[in-house]
Amino acid sequence: MRAKIAVVTVSGRAYYKLVSELKERRLPFLSILPGKPIPKTVKVVLTTEEEQSVIDHPNILVFNPKNEPEEIVNEAIRILQGKRIYNEVTIGVDPGKTFGVAVLCDGTVLKAEDGLTLEKALDTILKALSENPAKVQRVKIGGGVTYLAEELLKRLYRVLPGNVELEVVNEVGTSRTWEGRGRKLRDADSAVKIAERKGETYEGRSDKTRREGR
Repeated sequence: MRAKIAVVTVSGRAYYKLVSELKERRLPFLSILPGKPIPKTVKVVLTTEEEQSVIDHPNILVFNPKNEPEEIVNEAIRILQGKRIYNEVTIGVDPGKTFGVAVLCDGTVLKAEDGLTLEKALDTILKALSENPAKVQRVKIGGGVTYLAEELLKRLYRVLPGNVELEVVNEVGTSRTWEGRGRKLRDADSAVKIAERKGETYEGRSDKTRREGR
């Protein structure tokens, strides 16, 4: 896959954060020194405020090294897809001793994490919704570990905007074992499968409730 993202900076901190995030998401990229020519195949440039003036490119995203890189990488992906807003963002959650969370934007896995606590999973969900605008936003919770799923559903119900759909998904078949290893799929992989499945609207999230804004 040809790289369409370029990291153009000599800031060690900015470079480390951006490259780590891009590698984690398996996004190909080029490393280019500021002032050097940008290949025509590059669609998005990631750089710092101090270095943007020496870069000649129509799509420059400025990164502040004090911040985390998730949001700017999300924006770069939207540009690559030709979108400033998605049609649908779906977040799948696999509850358990540790939680898996997957973010799907128009069917493409944007991010998948596992090993999260309930609190961290909640923060990840809310952050993903705020960073990825969409015509439809939906959160799907696997119902396998009932008490943990119910706890997360109750918390989400209290804090989610009324326009965000909240669903419960049957987890059967989402935690298949790896062939020949006898081990379960990672929580993150199960979360992707949950996001891709049709769920049932959480009973506390009726249309009437959304209309009344409660």
